[in-house]
Amino acid sequence: MMRLFTFACALALAAGPARAADDPLARARQLYNQRNFTAAVQLAEQARLLPARADAADLVAARAYLELYRESGASDDLTNARDRLRRLDPSKFGPRERAEYVVGLGETLFFDSAFGAAATVFDSVLQSRDALAGDARERVLDWWATAVDREAKPRPEMDRQGVYLRIRERMDEELATHAASTVAVYWIAAAARSQGDHQGAWDAAQAGWVRARLAIDKGETLRADLDRLVLQAIVPDRARATAQPPDLLRAEWERFKESWR
Repeated sequence: MMRLFTFACALALAAGPARAADDPLARARQLYNQRNFTAAVQLAEQARLLPARADAADLVAARAYLELYRESGASDDLTNARDRLRRLDPSKFGPRERAEYVVGLGETLFFDSAFGAAATVFDSVLQSRDALAGDARERVLDWWATAVDREAKPRPEMDRQGVYLRIRERMDEELATHAASTVAVYWIAAAARSQGDHQGAWDAAQAGWVRARLAIDKGETLRADLDRLVLQAIVPDRARATAQPPDLLRAEWERFKESWR
């Protein structure tokens, strides 16, 4: 069970002195943040005609193409993203653009199924002084955990145990410093389930449900994710492990949720 990254990391970069309406690069960033990725690419291509804007414009276009690929699966979108990341010069970027560039590299590696390499790249962003904050950090943390999870799938059982322990420990550390992290809450439960720790997964899901209201949206998204995880994965696993009827566990989960409405 993995979450779907339903939102792109916002390109909340400085737009410069010109207004967005008069500046194709600023407008391209704005369109990206509005999830109008095709239009963002078009404006970015216009902006790169100015040599001083070419690298920043390629960064916006690359990130937009990655989102188009995530939505469509069209190989040309991934190729276009990779081409723009290859041709730009990241030495000209400030800290925020540099972090966005590295995230783009990680996403490209992920879509190329180089999950271990992608996880390493995302980890460098999370640990860097240039690391993104707020929602952007949450997105990168989710990318990291998903990449680690994908990389662990084909490994022997003994190796997978260590990988999922790593995810759990990393998410525990995240909650200690970012108490409202919904990604950390979700992945503690998901990683426990992947370890075969059925009770730990159940406990983590309950804990996550209770603390969900710390989130900006008061826990609506997290609770929906946890509900799917519990009903589709944790309940069947726990039922098999404890020889209890799944309906009994589902009823127990519903009673718990009702007590915390």
